[in-house]
Amino acid sequence: MVSRLRSCAPVIRFCQKLNRVKTLEDDMMETSLKRCLTTVDLTLLGIGGMVGSGLYVLTGTVAKETAGPAVVISFLLAGLASLLAAFCYAEFGARVPKTGSAYMFTYISVGEIWAFLIGWNVILEYMIGGAAVARAWSGYLDSIFNHTIKNFTETHIVSWNVPFIAHYPDLLAAGILLVATVFVSFGARVSSWLNHVFSAVSMVVILFILIFGFVLAKPVNWSMQEGGFAPYGMSGILAGTATCFYAFVGFDVIAASSEETKDPQKAIPIATAVSLGMATGAYILVSTVLTLMVPWHTLDPESALSDAFYRRGYSWAGFIVAIGSICAMNTVLLSNLFSLPRIVYAMAEDGLFFQVFARVHPVTKVPVIAIVVFGILMAILALIFDLEALVQFLSIGTLLAYTFVAASVIVLRFQPNKPNSSPSATQPPASQPSSPAQDSGELKEYESFSEKLQLVEMQKKAKERREPGQLRPVFDPYLKFLNAFEPGEVVTISVVSMVVCAICMCIILVFGTNQLQLPLWSVCLLAVLCGTGYLLSLFFIWVHEQQHIIKTFQVPLVPLIPGLSILMNVFLMLKLSAMTWIRFSVWLLVGLLVYFGYGIWHSKENLREPKPQSVAARYVVLPSGSLVETVQTVQPDPQEGTGLGEGSKEEKATR
Repeated sequence: MVSRLRSCAPVIRFCQKLNRVKTLEDDMMETSLKRCLTTVDLTLLGIGGMVGSGLYVLTGTVAKETAGPAVVISFLLAGLASLLAAFCYAEFGARVPKTGSAYMFTYISVGEIWAFLIGWNVILEYMIGGAAVARAWSGYLDSIFNHTIKNFTETHIVSWNVPFIAHYPDLLAAGILLVATVFVSFGARVSSWLNHVFSAVSMVVILFILIFGFVLAKPVNWSMQEGGFAPYGMSGILAGTATCFYAFVGFDVIAASSEETKDPQKAIPIATAVSLGMATGAYILVSTVLTLMVPWHTLDPESALSDAFYRRGYSWAGFIVAIGSICAMNTVLLSNLFSLPRIVYAMAEDGLFFQVFARVHPVTKVPVIAIVVFGILMAILALIFDLEALVQFLSIGTLLAYTFVAASVIVLRFQPNKPNSSPSATQPPASQPSSPAQDSGELKEYESFSEKLQLVEMQKKAKERREPGQLRPVFDPYLKFLNAFEPGEVVTISVVSMVVCAICMCIILVFGTNQLQLPLWSVCLLAVLCGTGYLLSLFFIWVHEQQHIIKTFQVPLVPLIPGLSILMNVFLMLKLSAMTWIRFSVWLLVGLLVYFGYGIWHSKENLREPKPQSVAARYVVLPSGSLVETVQTVQPDPQEGTGLGEGSKEEKATR
């Protein structure tokens, strides 16, 4: 039995390395980047990341094909659903003011390999997202000039007819990305001011659309004469909500900018709430105006707003809308080019990605190599690839990141305090009231009976106070068996159980009656069983103590809000196509090759770990009759990064 345990030790050590968490510095405000962004800067970055081409294209598409005028309700529900994930990002961004967003949050609470895979998917998400927006920007501008650029390129340069390759190289899309890359490489301050300009123009255009649109509004367009307010019923509203949810994915740029923020503890929660609220309001109001101006079933999905003004006799307003659309897409481009290099920088800084991307320019204080390299890669994608088939990659990568961040909030909130942890890494030190009598060990004469009662109550609370991750005292008589576990262990198990139950329940609800062909009674029974397991997992998390004394923003109603966010994200992921999952799996395999080929060997956490040692002793009786003890110290090979090899050295002692 002992020999089996010894043979399994390298495997156990290897698995521990895969799940090791990041060690936070004592001073988390210290950084190689420049802290220059304010709350206003972050708010406009968030608005720019969310209010892009979706405002001018998605509103008309969902209104005509999915929800009708009830697209207003779809955007409201999508905004509230996004708020669940935004709360989690805001808590982490304020508590851990380091760049890296979902990657960093997963690394400090779940484990290294999971953090790498999240970061790997976020990189692809930003690359495809930026390239897709650049092609949309190019196509929108080209349509204003009657597709002159497209026709010239296909006729005089080159045209292709290859699957997954665009019919012609989009030189305009690649060019705008390269120009934006140059501006972003000048520093966070320059990127922020450029975003201010485009955001200001975009908001003025939105204000124009709202004022002029309400003047032209006809309430009859919501009447039964035109099909009613919700022609597709509740199912259409929910389907529209799932589509509209992706309009709000840009708020994570705020958390990604936390290492360059002057006061992240205050700025990030405020910027997240304000930007998400303003974006939700903009989508709802523009959808309202659009469906009141013209009947919803006559909308042009490709250019709904411009076409609506044209049909009402104000074709000149279409040019104003086009200017707003181009400026809005510029803000999304800047958001992607701003966030992507910082994710790469965070991974390279931790040793999980190539170290060259961790270099910061001494003047601009930005990771300029990461900006230039990934800006060029994004431009190449926009130049030659047909991105329509790959755009769904954005959905699965974003939803997976949201799921891990929500789970990380729960794990970190119930994580027990480490003896060597600093206040900045976990929580501020709490001042414990003590009485002079306790300090001096002498008896104290109380001035009043109420003072004595107050002291007794304080002593009672001090005895009942437990560390985070331990069972609350009130549940001791009923759940005493949970005290046998280590602090935080039950919470971790319950989080895993909750995710598994959420996945099973969503599989049954999405595929139960069609793909799985289960009878209705079995679908209901399995859904109830999985739902019960999900609720029990939430309950077992809730009965444990949390880290309450934290001065930064905290997600309310933990674990309920992160749990609902996980459930919603899993449901939306399972609604994606099978081909999307296949492509996602291939990208994950490539990421695993990068991690096991480079990341695990160069991880800074691997260098911080003490090398495990074991001692073996042998006793030998020499011919002279003396007893010699040979002590052999066994430790991993210094050149072995994963703990799978062992070296040895011997020293002798004579008894």
